[in-house]
Amino acid sequence: MARTHSTAPASIAAADSVVPAGASGLRLGLALLALALLLAAPFFVYPIFLMKVLCFALFACAFNVLLGYTGLLSFGHAAFFGGAAYFTAHAVKEWGFPPELGILTGVIGAAALGFVMGALAIRRQGIYFAMITLALSQMFFFFCLQAKFTQGEDGIQSVPRGHLLGMIDLNQPLAMYYTVAGTFLIGLFLIWRFVHSPFGMILKSIRENEARATSLGYSVQRYKLGAFVFSAAMAGLAGGLKALVFQFATLTDVGWQMSGEVILMTLLGGIGTMFGPVVGAGFIVGLGNYLATTGFPVTIITGVVFMVCVLLFRRGIIGEFNASRLGRRLGLDHRH
Repeated sequence: MARTHSTAPASIAAADSVVPAGASGLRLGLALLALALLLAAPFFVYPIFLMKVLCFALFACAFNVLLGYTGLLSFGHAAFFGGAAYFTAHAVKEWGFPPELGILTGVIGAAALGFVMGALAIRRQGIYFAMITLALSQMFFFFCLQAKFTQGEDGIQSVPRGHLLGMIDLNQPLAMYYTVAGTFLIGLFLIWRFVHSPFGMILKSIRENEARATSLGYSVQRYKLGAFVFSAAMAGLAGGLKALVFQFATLTDVGWQMSGEVILMTLLGGIGTMFGPVVGAGFIVGLGNYLATTGFPVTIITGVVFMVCVLLFRRGIIGEFNASRLGRRLGLDHRH
């Protein structure tokens, strides 16, 4: 049995790491281009909009760890995103924490909440798992509505951004943007490392065939809980950032609509892909901002666009790109 444990993840990892000749250079070139665009973007696009995209992109990537790589559909991820926003805002405003410690407080709080919710939810599978996460998230929503530290329907307003590491004034738009961009890249790297680790490979085997993973001797419940807590922590990182960017935390952050939005972003971009949620978040946030200026009903238009995209791009935008000729040249025609 021990031999099976050591060889199974390695064989999956080997299959996932096969890259056609010459693809590595193209990948590196695309990565450098994306990094250059990320660094130059605030000089051409409104920084607040870009920071909103990055916060939601990280949130969607965190959710994708659970849905795309573990096969678990959660309807309650807003609890971690919004909960961390509340924890961060309260720590910074009321306790006087510097921004980095405020965000860390949000991440720890989200991870703890994820452990409790995950331990209860993973006892069931399929739609029952999804409904339990929704119910627990709604319980947390009403807790936030009644709790004193969240300040009820008003939320926590006028959250100070402070000075990062005691030196960098985050009230300066560019300083705040590059802090968000840097944190986003760190979060994305942690997610990439997690899903490509032996732990992540076992999660993929659970996603594909849970019964087989159990028969091989893996503690499926323990791996699911680990994925749930990590996903919650990364969602908390996004929520803490969002609280500092917009300088408030409200009930909107923990509402079921927020959980629906992150599902929409992930499905639209492509589940089980590393950059699909990033593209999906950019599309949904951009569409929402544009429609808000036109007077069109945002929810209806977004729903119609989503249905059209699902019909045309069944794998999601990035999923279809990965399956295209260029995607195959880059070695992307598989779920990683």
